[in-house]
Amino acid sequence: MKITDLLRADTIEVNLQSNSKTAVIDELVNTLDQAGRLADKEAYKQAILEREEHTTTGIGDGVAIPHAKSSAVKTPAIAFGRSTEGIDYESLDGQPSHLFFMIAASEGANNEHLETLSRLSSMLIDENFRQTLLNAPSKEDILDAINQKEQEKLADEEPTQDDSTGSKKKILAVTACPTGIAHTFMAADAIRDKAKELGYDVKVETRGSGGAKNVLTSEDIAQADGIIVAADTKVEMDRFQGKPVVEVPVTDGIRRPQELIEQVVSGNVGPYKGTGSSKSDDAEEKGKSTQNAFYKHLMNGVSHMLPFVVGGGILVALGFLFGIESHIPGEPGYNKFAEALNTIGGGSALGLMIPVLAGFIAMSIADRPGLAPGMIGGFMAAQGNSGFLGGLIAGFLAGYIVVLLKKALVVVPQSLEGIKTILLYPVLSIFFTGMIMFFVVETPVGWFNTALGDWLQSMGTANAIVLGLILGGMMAVDMGGPINKAAYTFGLAMIADGVYMPHAAIMAGGMVPPLGIAVATFLFKRKFTKQERSAGPTNLIMGASFITEGAIPFAAADPGRVIPAAVAGSAVAGALSMTFQIGTQAPHGGLFVLFLMEGNPLLYLIAIAAGTIVTALLLGMLKKNKE
Repeated sequence: MKITDLLRADTIEVNLQSNSKTAVIDELVNTLDQAGRLADKEAYKQAILEREEHTTTGIGDGVAIPHAKSSAVKTPAIAFGRSTEGIDYESLDGQPSHLFFMIAASEGANNEHLETLSRLSSMLIDENFRQTLLNAPSKEDILDAINQKEQEKLADEEPTQDDSTGSKKKILAVTACPTGIAHTFMAADAIRDKAKELGYDVKVETRGSGGAKNVLTSEDIAQADGIIVAADTKVEMDRFQGKPVVEVPVTDGIRRPQELIEQVVSGNVGPYKGTGSSKSDDAEEKGKSTQNAFYKHLMNGVSHMLPFVVGGGILVALGFLFGIESHIPGEPGYNKFAEALNTIGGGSALGLMIPVLAGFIAMSIADRPGLAPGMIGGFMAAQGNSGFLGGLIAGFLAGYIVVLLKKALVVVPQSLEGIKTILLYPVLSIFFTGMIMFFVVETPVGWFNTALGDWLQSMGTANAIVLGLILGGMMAVDMGGPINKAAYTFGLAMIADGVYMPHAAIMAGGMVPPLGIAVATFLFKRKFTKQERSAGPTNLIMGASFITEGAIPFAAADPGRVIPAAVAGSAVAGALSMTFQIGTQAPHGGLFVLFLMEGNPLLYLIAIAAGTIVTALLLGMLKKNKE
């Protein structure tokens, strides 16, 4: 099947009218619907938006490929849209997108459809092809250009895509994304092309919607000098035991293939240590380094907990607008609506925060059997004195107890296999987790929490400044990475324990990097490229919304200057926030939850403004003029 069997003139928009990401999605969905390709327009649009929530499909280099596989698709199809001016699609490189391919795959799409869609994705790696599409004057010219490029692509494809000669170093790769339509194959092509360019033999296994293709054999793996796994879904890892392996998100395979290849052959990557059994449920986790596994499990818990924290925290804070004690029956100023907000937000949403955190940490470690003991342990921590820290311990404790039970119960006969999941795992894991939490964890961790809370509450001004300085600076070190998340998680723990000042400092520190960069692009235009200046207004919005990641493209382009400037400004904002004794129960929202702050909101704005100015001025001094 050819691409032009899926992309027709009636699904092409040569001049998009949209000026935002949401509008582009609406316009292309409408194009598909009007062409009769969709059975349910709203359901398909929702599938597209859910895919965007996972990772942006703005892959960079001016291209975005929104896609979804859904029963709402009547006929598999592609819609193409073009914007000469460019549209901010939250692309990985921070630049505007000009070419948009919306892929609609039906649930029953056969492999031929999926292979055609993947071929289009890989074709878009070619810069000359992208330029041809951008300059094509008509729909017919666009279709002709795609036909010609597809013929070239088909002529170049080898059945095995394994160009080994036996005389060069051999690189293997596995690529996979959640939908298996676009990113999987773009990453595969990017790694394959760059490896050939660098003079390496290469073979790439793709795990797309049509199943695994070009699967790596045991002989391939034995001969490999290094293996790259660029995937956002689970990949069988035990087969790579003893080989240098680099694991990254699939988008890294698209954006930085040369860096990954050089890393995996550098000799600095240690041998992968699997479990030795490809059938083990926890094979993937055991193969990761302890640090990476810990971070992955923790973030799985935090990401599932956040909706409870954000929703509950803001509802509780809204209730306090009626008065600090307005939710307590019998108190002066009691308000029934305030009591409802406190009950929903505090008693229910925030009450589930720690059990959900612990449950999903355990589930990340031990799969589904870990959920029940993790949540029970987390509930015990929430009801007792060990709180947030106890919940963290409960999650890891429950997860690894289940892992040990799986190993211990391997002696159970195959005929009784079903009883393990239904009876043995839940009973034994809940028993051991609960007993350890009750007799071992609760007392010492509860004492530590009480002592920490007392210390934070009794801090003098000088100590508060130092804490704010550290927490604010941490938010800007890696702008969304582990250090940033460590500070943010600490702030959540303090909210859970009724201490609200640290998180206000953390939020201030997280807003400063994008705000400071945005101000610098206005004040010091010669220090930034035209593309960077055009991203300035976007960073204002992201900064105000407490989205530190808006600063990442600038930091990636000039880390030696941007990161120190951002850290300095964020540290100043955090220190001033603590000095002014600002607190917040709203864990997210940035300036949009300013009215929920405890303390003087004007002083909080001054703290953020001071940090923003520090970052902007440092960028003006440190960065060199652009030609």
